Amino acid sequence: MTLHAASRDALAAAELRLLEILDSAAGTDSAALGKLGGELFSVVGLLSRQASLRRALSDASTEPASREQLLRGLLDGKVSGDTLQVLATVVTARWSSPRELVDGVESLARTTLLVRAERDGRLDTVEDELFRLGRIIAGNYELELALTDPAADADGKVALVDSLVAGKVDETTKALVDQLVRDPRGQGVVGGLADLASLAAKRRERSVAYVRSAVELDAAQQDRLEATLTRIYSRPVALHVEVDPTLRGGLLIKIGDEVIDGSVAGRLAALRRDLAG
Repeated sequence: MTLHAASRDALAAAELRLLEILDSAAGTDSAALGKLGGELFSVVGLLSRQASLRRALSDASTEPASREQLLRGLLDGKVSGDTLQVLATVVTARWSSPRELVDGVESLARTTLLVRAERDGRLDTVEDELFRLGRIIAGNYELELALTDPAADADGKVALVDSLVAGKVDETTKALVDQLVRDPRGQGVVGGLADLASLAAKRRERSVAYVRSAVELDAAQQDRLEATLTRIYSRPVALHVEVDPTLRGGLLIKIGDEVIDGSVAGRLAALRRDLAG
């Protein structure tokens, strides 16, 4: 997924909100995270079908509060409070295009489900299952054709996948694959499975957080940050901290290819891009 600058900033803000929610839900069961991921995927489907809605929710010429009001009017009572909080962050941000907003929601849903697999100690299994299923489909032309036929019924595709994997793979694997074949959004199933396996692999490899702080962090602050990131990523996270006064305040955290920009400088830069746009 390649995003323009404004959309990258919007996704970073939404990911930060999502990570805060996932951290606060550290003690919840796997089903709660599955529900959050499933609801975000449902919104991806809704926005994919409703062009006028995705345009309205990404229209930078309208007030962010108006976009949030539209969102809440549609989904309040239909999805969980956590899902609404994540989506409110999405629609009040500035996106480069309606499609990239939908890409962002899809990315958040996938992240949620991969975090569930991490916390269940199943991320390695999910990665392997996605890879192996991709190889199986790539080796069966008729099966690949059936799953990628744009004229085929989406429920029929999901049923076909279920006949192959139901009871044989992790729940996270099944949820990710079902979403891919139901709403491929222009992506082939084999390539899509390879991308999902790659996302799982990248998440499994994240273990070092490179932190830039506007001020020196004392030992207690570093311990709290390390504990928070460890809960979020479900593995020990080592901190590499450097002081950067140009940030003016807050933190800039990079783990793998994921950037969490909570700095004043980052927010000002995003504001300048919005004004320039």
